[in-house]
Amino acid sequence: MNISINYSQIIVWLIVGALAGSIAGVVVRRTKEGFGLFTNLGIGLVGALIGGFIFKALHINLKLGKISVSLEDLLSAFIGSLIFLGVVWFFKRRWNT
Repeated sequence: MNISINYSQIIVWLIVGALAGSIAGVVVRRTKEGFGLFTNLGIGLVGALIGGFIFKALHINLKLGKISVSLEDLLSAFIGSLIFLGVVWFFKRRWNT
């Protein structure tokens, strides 16, 4: 499997990740603030990288169109953010038992 990723894709993932992390924080915490500005940003950045790699590896191209970044980038970052939060939740529960 050949996964070639260029710098511009990583930059898009990071920018979109900030937005996706905020959305994921709002969805998961059910509050307007989510987890807070910097935590939302971190979640989104990690989620954008996870989602970007997953979508690229699985050759997922939703052809949702472009704004300044694609809606596909935002969706993959959001999904990656939720996956990251799920992993954090899983390990947090295992360590607390």
